[in-house]
Amino acid sequence: MDSLGVQALLAILPIVIAGTLLLGFRLPAVIAMPVGLVASAAVAFFAWGISGTTIMASVIQGILVAIGLLWIVFGALLLLATITKSGAIDTIRSGFIAVSPDRRVQVVIVAWLFGSFIEGAAGFGTPAAVVAPLMLALGFPAMAAVLAGLLIQSTPVSFGAVGTPMITGIGKGIFDSGIEATNGLKERLTELGIPVDNVTVAQDMFVSHTAAQVALIHAVCGIFIPLLLSCFMTGFFGENKSFAAGLKVAPFAIFAALAFILPYLAVATFMGPEFPSLIGGLIGLAIVVPAAKAGFLAPRDTWDFANRAAWPQQWMGTMRPQAEAANIKKRMPLFQAWLPYLLVVALLLITRNVPAVKKFLAQDAVLTVKDILGQEGLSQKMDLLYSPGAIFLVVCLMTYALHRMSAKQIAESWKIAGGQIAGAAFALLCSLPMVRVFINSGPAFNDSGLDSMPVTLATAAANAMGPNWPLLAPFIGALGAFVAGSNTVSNNMFSQFQFATGAGIGAPSPETVVAVQAVGGAAGNMVSVHNVVAAAATVGLLGKEGHIIRKTIIPMAVYSLLAGSVAYMWVWGIGFNLGTIAFVICLAGIATAIALAAKQKPAPNDSLVTPGSEQAAFPELAEVAPGSSAPRSEER
Repeated sequence: MDSLGVQALLAILPIVIAGTLLLGFRLPAVIAMPVGLVASAAVAFFAWGISGTTIMASVIQGILVAIGLLWIVFGALLLLATITKSGAIDTIRSGFIAVSPDRRVQVVIVAWLFGSFIEGAAGFGTPAAVVAPLMLALGFPAMAAVLAGLLIQSTPVSFGAVGTPMITGIGKGIFDSGIEATNGLKERLTELGIPVDNVTVAQDMFVSHTAAQVALIHAVCGIFIPLLLSCFMTGFFGENKSFAAGLKVAPFAIFAALAFILPYLAVATFMGPEFPSLIGGLIGLAIVVPAAKAGFLAPRDTWDFANRAAWPQQWMGTMRPQAEAANIKKRMPLFQAWLPYLLVVALLLITRNVPAVKKFLAQDAVLTVKDILGQEGLSQKMDLLYSPGAIFLVVCLMTYALHRMSAKQIAESWKIAGGQIAGAAFALLCSLPMVRVFINSGPAFNDSGLDSMPVTLATAAANAMGPNWPLLAPFIGALGAFVAGSNTVSNNMFSQFQFATGAGIGAPSPETVVAVQAVGGAAGNMVSVHNVVAAAATVGLLGKEGHIIRKTIIPMAVYSLLAGSVAYMWVWGIGFNLGTIAFVICLAGIATAIALAAKQKPAPNDSLVTPGSEQAAFPELAEVAPGSSAPRSEER
């Protein structure tokens, strides 16, 4: 098999099969991913010459990775069930109504700002696991909640988990093999004034230099994400499917975008990759929440979803935590209700930023399964105590006392979460093994001497694009995130290749190609199967992964194309070239979409709601409407 084109076609075959089943036939992940796993194993065995033992070891490694992800999902489900049973979620919902009853404003605050802050602290899919169930509990359709949680998995992701995709993904991806191993790296470091005699210093300086480029590209692409969130809510989930209703919040949405992006960009430029998303989200919340409460830039009307009875079945999952609110007769104080989430943030910050704590949880307390089935180099670390899942569990235990929950309430929360996690398990236990077989196909594990399947795909694409490679580079990052479910893994897998390709085409700043790889890897989280499955599991939408990806794939593609065009112009300049043309097409497309949406004329009942209409959508809350009080429940 000497033809690179044939190799690339075979490498992409498992992804095409799984994608066709998910998107074309709209089959659930529990069917599509096992088929993809079989296809991946067959290609690995017959075309790449990987032994059956190595394939089985990769499957086991994938199962171990899935267990770690299920641990996070279970923790998120248990936290939601806990605050639902305690009655805290009713107070949180009323608090958001006090800030703004407008769902367009709520989705910007909860998904864009709070989600970005959580991404900066934890990363690795945690925002969707926190944001989606929280929005469900606030009264959003389950499908809308998942989409919002996934769409913000873009701009903040490159600096998630305190900069891990940059520090570990790019830093180790390029420098672990040494400075001399990457074509053109030593020369470029010298041009930038970065010392090459100390690999550690060179790595830190290069990552910080690249981080500023990553943030700037994200800033260009991400400014429309809050507006996109609003339009998705009104266009897909409004009574009259009106995107125009979403555009009415444009001034507020752009304001919220800038409130995050400007500090995010400043931190990335002057402080490095650790805190852009975290500080950007925190400052954004501090600015936008008071502004929303004061009605600053808010539309005159108030938009809400139609009555729940009119919602299509595919919008709704198996979870309806808001129905529990009727059992809680007295609302707790707002601070007490929010305390579990504040504790989650505090523990995330402590475990990620206090060196002694981080060392113990992330190194000393890690269980490592070495050389699975005797395959050297195929190992997996299980950092369950460092995982957000452990933090969710600890916070749940603390909440039992803080919210004075009864034994019955606690038992019911565990029963609910346990039943929900069972549905997610099979899909993830098939998705992750497929990924590991795909990734573990390089020369270290095959008898054919071929590059791994992901690198083979990237090499074929780079050869086809030539100097135009920066335009396609982010899609390789997105591909890595799609299969691996992680911007960090995508960067680690492709950064060295991206830099060498940039140097090979004569790019004056090959690190820009690495930067746009990181941006594409972030955008790929919108469609990552394992992120989609995990987010869907938190709101009871398992089996509808194809429906979700069909809605997120276009924003992901536009985000990546816009990023690629910016990188192209950064490398080759603005002019009559493919990058500039693609940039103009993207902007024209966005402008056209906005103009077409603006021409829609939503019926009055699609965007206007009267005071108390939240009770019409949620009749179970009629007895505990905002501002009312009732006798204390016997359970309390």
